[in-house]
Amino acid sequence: MKKAIFLSLALTLLAVISYSGYQLWIINQNTVQEAEVHRWLMQYHPLVFAGSSNEPAVRALTEFPSEPAVMAAEEAALVPQIVNQSIVDLQAARPDVTGWLTIPHTRIDYPFVQSGDNAQYLHLDLNDRRSAAGTIFMDFRNSRELTDFNTIIYGHHMRNGSMFGTLQLFNSQSFFDDNRTGTIFLVGATYEIEFIAFAVIQPNDAVIYNPNITTEADKHTFLDHVRSVARYDRDVDVTADDRLITLSTCNYEFHNARMVLVGRLVACQT
Repeated sequence: MKKAIFLSLALTLLAVISYSGYQLWIINQNTVQEAEVHRWLMQYHPLVFAGSSNEPAVRALTEFPSEPAVMAAEEAALVPQIVNQSIVDLQAARPDVTGWLTIPHTRIDYPFVQSGDNAQYLHLDLNDRRSAAGTIFMDFRNSRELTDFNTIIYGHHMRNGSMFGTLQLFNSQSFFDDNRTGTIFLVGATYEIEFIAFAVIQPNDAVIYNPNITTEADKHTFLDHVRSVARYDRDVDVTADDRLITLSTCNYEFHNARMVLVGRLVACQT
């Protein structure tokens, strides 16, 4: 009897050890896969102010330009300006890529995508392989050109610090105070993000998670709400005419908590 009990316990322990070992192997494989994708992506990393060295699309016209010159200038104006060629190149390989997000003094340095819903890239990397880390993605209801009042970008809070894992660093007054900006690179523009507020919120916050804010009243409601829930914020004069970015990920302070870092877009000179 004792021998049977001992054998049963030994088999149970072996099963637990085997399962734990398998889970560790899965975690390690995910980490290796994620690092491999990131290394490949870094060849497309945009340069800050990449457009500053570009030749202008249309050279200055003479004081009295000829009719063909005027027509050439008008035609050239219709061609989308390419500020960040690296994003064009990455889009050729991965069409869902919208832009690139970089935040100094964090590990947030990734392209972000947009698809037809907010589920596709939750657990899918840019090589179309299943991944626990997924891919950073923009809300499918937002404009790819970041023309909305509130553009929402999501990423997983990975415990190894990848994706939006280091967004948690802003959950500190000193880090928030010392780290004021990030950068977003699109094909035709480079924007500085001026961070204005950090908050830990409920996952069903209908004000912050609204990408379709269009009226003057709703914009002021959003700004007032952000200030009211912010754990840390800055005295920045944000208006209804500004365009905002909301970076969102999980937080573990309470069940299903979310943390958001809200910033204002400022166009960089190129």
